[in-house]
Amino acid sequence: MSEPTQRRILIVEDEQPIADTLVYALGTEGFATEHCLLGRDALAALGRGGFDLMVLDVGLPDMNGFDLCRELRRGNEIPVIFLTARAAEIDRIVGLEIGADDYVVKPFSPREVAARVRTILRRARLAPDPAAAPTAPSEARPSTPGFRVDDEAQCIHYRGQTLDLTRYEYLLLKTLLESPRRVFSRGQLMQRVWTAPDHSLERTVDTHIKTLRSKLKAVDPTADPILTHRGVGYSLGTGR
Repeated sequence: MSEPTQRRILIVEDEQPIADTLVYALGTEGFATEHCLLGRDALAALGRGGFDLMVLDVGLPDMNGFDLCRELRRGNEIPVIFLTARAAEIDRIVGLEIGADDYVVKPFSPREVAARVRTILRRARLAPDPAAAPTAPSEARPSTPGFRVDDEAQCIHYRGQTLDLTRYEYLLLKTLLESPRRVFSRGQLMQRVWTAPDHSLERTVDTHIKTLRSKLKAVDPTADPILTHRGVGYSLGTGR
């Protein structure tokens, strides 16, 4: 079923037959596509704007797809799906940790890629729009003691300081803050925070928890509000 309004997808793939297959599959689903063979051309296209999602091959001739994604994430939150021949779990974890929304291993079904594109864009539409007009006074709402979540600015304050969080760190901490004391399994956090998660990648939750703890301790070295429940998952404490 086609999207109700046409969305633009940037395909960055140096193998023309694969790119042609993706262009056809996405086109039949109602998406408009643009294809780039090189990373530098993709960055130029992204600089012009207007894309809703990028399908990015990891192994490009002029630069590594992971490096392109890292550069992109400095100022652009466009969803990214990696395409790669690397099936190792560590490569998939790296892809998610640097800001990708999904990871597809070659060979793949073009229809599956199209389905994942639809899923990611659907979730993006359901996410709060920081540019939307507020329906209530634009004050950060109180949360667990010591924290304040500002939904409009999409940021979290801790002990009066604004935390410098990546998108997934923000969503992960926000999930824990919304249900203090609730113990979330890694699988539950993957389902809530990551798009189309694969349970074999639950270890990436541990990595993000580690970086979150480091950023919280940089503000208050005496506190450790994220609690580990061995063999179960994580929760957020409510102590001062």
